[in-house]
Order: sequence, then C-alpha cells, then structure tokens
Amino acid sequence: MVGDITVDPPLLLAPMEDVTNLPFRRLVARIGRPGLMFTEFVSAMAIHYGAEKTLKKMRIHDEERPLGIQIFGSDPAIMADTAALCEDMGADVIDINMGCWVPKVCKTGSGAALLKDPEAAEAIVAAVVRAVNKPVSVKVRAGWHWDSFAAPELAKRFQEVGASMLTLHARFAKQGFDGQADWRLIERMRKAVTVPLIGNGDVRQPDDAIRMLRETGCDGVMVGRAAIGNPWSIARIRAAMVGEAEPPQPSLDARIGAALQHLRWMIAFEHGQDEFEQIERFDPAAELRAVRALRGQLPLYIKGYPGAALLRGSLVQVSTLEEANRLLTRFAEGLAVVH
Repeated sequence: MVGDITVDPPLLLAPMEDVTNLPFRRLVARIGRPGLMFTEFVSAMAIHYGAEKTLKKMRIHDEERPLGIQIFGSDPAIMADTAALCEDMGADVIDINMGCWVPKVCKTGSGAALLKDPEAAEAIVAAVVRAVNKPVSVKVRAGWHWDSFAAPELAKRFQEVGASMLTLHARFAKQGFDGQADWRLIERMRKAVTVPLIGNGDVRQPDDAIRMLRETGCDGVMVGRAAIGNPWSIARIRAAMVGEAEPPQPSLDARIGAALQHLRWMIAFEHGQDEFEQIERFDPAAELRAVRALRGQLPLYIKGYPGAALLRGSLVQVSTLEEANRLLTRFAEGLAVVH
C-alpha cells in the first residue's frame, strides 16, 4: 500500500524522461501490468509558467491506473502548486524526484542536488504533503558522492513530514548509470524507515527482482531501463513475483506489432487523441514529432535478431509511420524467407 493506494504486485515502472509517456505506459499496461507506473518527470517551474509541452506529460488514461506523476523543482511553494495540479488531473500518487543527476536539472537546485541540502529537501516534501490529499512518495539516490550515504537520514526526515513511500536507486548521483547498483544500500535504508521502501537499480530479469526482495527486505521493486523497447520484461518479472509461469518470449511479429502500436499511439498523443483512428485532421508535423521521439526506441523492439543492427541505421532516420511500417515489415518478411 502507498497511502490508500494498493500496489499489486509490488512491481513499479520507473519514471524515465522521454520514455514513460502515455503511449508507452498504455503498452506496458496491456502486455504485463505492473502494480504502479509513473510519468516522465514534470518540471514544476515549467508548469508554473504554463508550458503546454510539460502539461501534456500529465495526461492520464484510465487503463494505466494506478499512476503516479513525478515532479521536480527547488521551490517548495511552486512544487506544492504543481502537486495540487497533479492531483486535480487525476494522479493517484505524487512522486518527488530527488535522484536525477543530469547537470541541467541539478544546476537549478533540483533533482539529486537536493541530496546535498537536507533542509531544502525536507521543506519541499513537507510543502507537497500539505498541498495534496493523495499519497506522496520520494525517489532518491544513495547520496551525492560515494563518501556520504545521505539517503537514510533524508528518508527519516521525509517520513516524519508525511511521505508515504520512498524509492532508493542504489547508486550515488556522481555515478550516473555507471558501475553496478549496490543493493546493500537498500538493505541499510530498509532499517532506517518504516514506510514502504522500493528498491531500484539493475533489475533486468525475474531472478533479479526476486533476489532484490530477498536480499534487501525492500517492499517492492522498480524496473526502468530493462523495459525500454521491451515491455515483455515487465510481464516476465510480474509473473515471477506473483508465482505464475513465465510467459513465452514474444514472436518477431508480436514485437513489430507492439512497436507499431507504440508509434500509432504516439502519433495520436501528439494530436491530443487516445487512438490513431480518432485523428480527424492529420497533422504531418505532429507525426514527425512522434516518430522522432521514438527513433531511438523502435530498433530495440527487434534487438538481437539477425540484421537488426543494420536496420537500426534506417529506423533512426524514419519520418513517418508508413516508413517505419515498411521497414519493419520487410525485415520480418526477409527473416521469414531465410528461415
């Protein structure tokens, strides 16, 4: 439970910039629904100034619930206002990002930079908790630098001011995604707080999730990069966590079908619609934005197949749904002839 929200199974899809948009979350929900998903992170300052592109990230579809909207910022009042807007837009959970290590975020005093300023971090969590009736969670890194495991003390502060859940990515901010996540840090964090603790970092396979739960005592597992272009990884991990048989690996046709559905939903999203078929006035510029957003992800759906690396060079240059469909269809037909 996160506040009064049931997270079943205790498997969470991590918030990922340029990945966990509405189309991708809908695809994950249909293939292997986790217990809770999160949006891309939302800039509180951008919302404060009415940025339409950022507001779009907060759209929610009923089939993806429960859903958390993740926000980031450094001003407690603006973060509180943004959290209230998230609640108005239907978020089931408000998540605060204190783990993003990229310079453009940290230089504003947001994200992982708050790991270096416990008072400011606590003030933000307290302000957000006061502003909403929905449960508030916080996602953190272990600390800013290897010499300071700051997360446990911060977690205690957040718990005291009303945070309902904490997520620890078991790397330090200075690491980025380098090295290996140190799950021993999750075990140590578990002893510091009583609210639900979610473990995050290097969970790629079903065995990883089961082992993290067993070795750290965490209450749930968050999966991120393993799901990009491969939502079936969530389905496999989910099955292991609930004691079901592992689902079969998807066929090439299923992978290509999912990639194209992802793209159709992305085009619809850029048109302000839920379904591709609902588009009445087709905007080529919206199609191009959607295709560009997925150029790097489409090749991942066929990764590992003979010739996939060669096709990647063409897929990352497509500009229309028709081009993507043609390339992927020919690829499948070519493999079928070979076999």
